[in-house]
Amino acid sequence: MSPLADLVVIELASVLAGPSVGMFFAEHGARVVKVEAPGGDVTRRWHLAAEDPDDDRPAYFCAVNWGKASVGLDLRTPDGRAVLHRLVAEADVVVSSFRPGAAARLGADADTLRSVNPRLVVVEVDGYGADDPRAGYDAVVQAEAGFTFLNGPADGPPTKMPVALVDVLAAHQLKEAALVALLGRERTGEGAHVRVSLLGAAVASLANQAANWLTAGVSPQRMGSAHPNIAPYGTVYATAAGGVVLAVGTDRQFGALAEALGRPEWADDARFATNAARVRHRDALDALLTDSLADRDRDALLEDLAARGVPAGAVRDVPTVFEHPEARRLVLDDEAGHAAVRTVATGTAVPLSPPPRFAADTRQVLAGLGLDAAEAARLAASGAVALGPE
Repeated sequence: MSPLADLVVIELASVLAGPSVGMFFAEHGARVVKVEAPGGDVTRRWHLAAEDPDDDRPAYFCAVNWGKASVGLDLRTPDGRAVLHRLVAEADVVVSSFRPGAAARLGADADTLRSVNPRLVVVEVDGYGADDPRAGYDAVVQAEAGFTFLNGPADGPPTKMPVALVDVLAAHQLKEAALVALLGRERTGEGAHVRVSLLGAAVASLANQAANWLTAGVSPQRMGSAHPNIAPYGTVYATAAGGVVLAVGTDRQFGALAEALGRPEWADDARFATNAARVRHRDALDALLTDSLADRDRDALLEDLAARGVPAGAVRDVPTVFEHPEARRLVLDDEAGHAAVRTVATGTAVPLSPPPRFAADTRQVLAGLGLDAAEAARLAASGAVALGPE
């Protein structure tokens, strides 16, 4: 049994970062109740052009909402807040993503929730920190955290990354914070309140690029796929059958690459003998590699490089990615096997139910709180809750 199997998680979050945390807990056996405002998570309306605009489970929503129960609550109403507090009284973790100040107005701030349940672990994600009221959107944070400036070809414009990577990075920080806080609760009996900002998660993830500035005083610039500290590393080279990427991190690996390409003398060339030299003479090395790789059979080359211990791989589109067994292992399919409802998981420990329709589980959750059908109907009539189909 998963060590998280007896946990109850209340998700007061939308879009990607917070819901990713909720789904992580669901993957490991926790009961996750997704509390949605009237109209539901905004990503229920983020449809691809090819998708049915009336379907409230488009691909984006389905990416991070498996294994959850959906409850529709209007926290602007006293009855909605009362239902939330009854849920929280029995919960272990709350994941939220309100703008600074909004949670308090809705009775969903950490102080209020932990006054209901002192053992509660509250993990919050916002855009720019507690003192900045702006809503956090990944594309904007990518720009403000330096990622957009650094991404793209050297002679091209700043470019957003093709996934909401800042949300993904923040989600990992939130997961770590929640697990550490739960461990602390096991030792002390006390819950905790932890806040992560999208901007903070992004800046922390600048990693070596941040150190290049803070330590070496070098302002990182766009370099396409090249690496500022290592060569050849990351650049895409054309072969006779598609692109390849090399990730040569040691001088030994470079010597093995030179042998594989029939140019062993490169390893003794003063321009290329060490990584520091290769970084200084990157342009000359790129020209030689481009010429040497252009007419190579890609698959045979990659097989040879793998045998020699040289890190390298093919540039693949997303459909081709899912031909790899390790990628297929992560695919979630709904119980009926419908290809329209699929996503990837981090590695599930338990079977997961498909993403819920909006408010599909409100009646069941209210019943679990001891509220009968008449009370549920009253709450629905007042607008405090949304009831899904019977």
